[in-house]
Amino acid sequence: MLSVAEAFAKFKKKISEPTQREQNDASKRQKEIREVIGREFDVERDFLSGSYARWTKTKPLKDVDIFCVLGEEEKHYHKEAPSNLLNAVEKVLRDEYGFGRVTQQARSVSVSFPSDEEETVMSFDVVTGFDVGKHYEVPDTKSSSGWTKTDPEVHKELASKKHSEYSSEWKGLVRMVKTWNRNTDKAVRPSFLLEVMALDLFDGNFGGDYRYELKGFLSSAAVRVLDAWPDPAGLGPDVNGRMSDWEKRAAQTALFNAEFKAAQAIQSEKSGHVAEALRLWQTIFGSQFVLS
Repeated sequence: MLSVAEAFAKFKKKISEPTQREQNDASKRQKEIREVIGREFDVERDFLSGSYARWTKTKPLKDVDIFCVLGEEEKHYHKEAPSNLLNAVEKVLRDEYGFGRVTQQARSVSVSFPSDEEETVMSFDVVTGFDVGKHYEVPDTKSSSGWTKTDPEVHKELASKKHSEYSSEWKGLVRMVKTWNRNTDKAVRPSFLLEVMALDLFDGNFGGDYRYELKGFLSSAAVRVLDAWPDPAGLGPDVNGRMSDWEKRAAQTALFNAEFKAAQAIQSEKSGHVAEALRLWQTIFGSQFVLS
């Protein structure tokens, strides 16, 4: 039987940073999508962004963000309803990939890639926007203004800095927390909220024990999820600004439940019931937390 420490080591490796094959697959498909968009739009530059670029994304890899900065020829869209740009991007992608594989969202257009293979990227979110001074503006059909300010490069810098300060363990802990969230049908939405909270709640120095680090985070997050969490780049709306009071309370309940199970798992291990401790941790994280 695995010890709890060994199980966490395997868990961390299983949800580790993208493998070379995953990076190659993401690069190949990103270039393919860029070529499709580039045939119809003036694209000034593009880059992979979001949690994939920050290496805080959970596996299997889904909804990898491609950020396309549009050039002068497309500036007219910036003066129109945000749906015009999203509709145009959606049409181009559906013409290439088919109706059933392309879905328009509030700020992006998603393209899915069905695959039974491991280490492949299952879907991409194509974000189109404009360079505005030192940041970007992207269409947002759920925003009253129609456009949202953002800067994914600032988010990436903050994550890298925190990871370095936290004994290079921060990104792994964030992936663990996000794996819990996926196992609870994303009780916390958006999952980026957990990453923003982790910038603050994983404070000081890494304590050296994943069990207590995670228990402490779940406990603090349960209390603080009701707070307003501003965009770390200081540009867009609060990260949890679209969560209703009911959704915040539901997220709080889910976080408290996970913290209670973590406390039970720690106590079971102290009492010599390692199998029960492992089972409890698996109920928190799902099947990616293996028992053998």
